[in-house]
Amino acid sequence: MSARLNLFLGFLLTLCALSQINAQYQARSAFIELERAQALSRQYELEWTQLKLDQSTLGKHARIEQVASRDLNMVLLSSERMQYLSAEEKK
Repeated sequence: MSARLNLFLGFLLTLCALSQINAQYQARSAFIELERAQALSRQYELEWTQLKLDQSTLGKHARIEQVASRDLNMVLLSSERMQYLSAEEKK
């Protein structure tokens, strides 16, 4: 009887040890995944900051005027070049 009990307790101890090993493995895997997600979050935060900076730089009125005049050959309108249209009255 004692041999059977020892064998059963040994089997139970082995199951507990394997269960603990599995739990540690899962905890480590979850921690590694968390670290990857945090690194990705930091990278996205850095990219978002850079994009906001680019948007503020590229959206300034002076920059838009500079690009329009340099790349698109646009010029400011003078009063001599303006044409006014009037709506015709319907009868």
